[in-house]
Amino acid sequence: MRFVQVNPRNESAVIAQAEVCLKQGGTVIFPTETVYGIGAAAENDDAIAAVYAAKGRARDKPLALHVNDVSQAEPFVSDWTVAARRVIAKFWPGPIAVIVTRAAGRFESAANGLPTISLRCPDHAFTRSLLARCGPLAATSANRSGAAAFTGASDDRTQLPEATLALLAGPTAFQRESTIVDCTTETPRVLRWGAVAADALAATLGTESLSR
Repeated sequence: MRFVQVNPRNESAVIAQAEVCLKQGGTVIFPTETVYGIGAAAENDDAIAAVYAAKGRARDKPLALHVNDVSQAEPFVSDWTVAARRVIAKFWPGPIAVIVTRAAGRFESAANGLPTISLRCPDHAFTRSLLARCGPLAATSANRSGAAAFTGASDDRTQLPEATLALLAGPTAFQRESTIVDCTTETPRVLRWGAVAADALAATLGTESLSR
């Protein structure tokens, strides 16, 4: 695994390296505002399999699609619910993932064939530039399954799964994982509480419209 320290002076060059890596079917560890992620090109089945293998992640657990903005997510979605649009309008870019109905034939391998897709738009300037240039990534947290998430708070890289390229940019802002809300049901369901607090989400969706 090749480690690269990201700084304002080398961002463009690092993103160019990552683009080559991803186009060649490699995997990349990257920062977000919550925890570090490990990902691959969104629809490269072999590279996605490498992400699962590196993490030791069960194949029945889908990856999330990490995007630069809503327009990058659009081709992968068949239905945006009102709840999903409200969450996105309020919190994107930010530390929350929404689950919506997946477009047929898209993101099949990373979604494990499920009819839904988890979407995340990180609030991290470098990573959004990476996504804008390299396209969306199928990703999950950059730790081995069962281990603590890597936040960059220490330089203990032994907890990172194996990847082609590891892009390190210092500690993450929130030091905890993102909130996940399933917006495919009539009453949105929070599947994981994280950096977006309960009161903020309830204020956006309405307490009567939020299942915990």
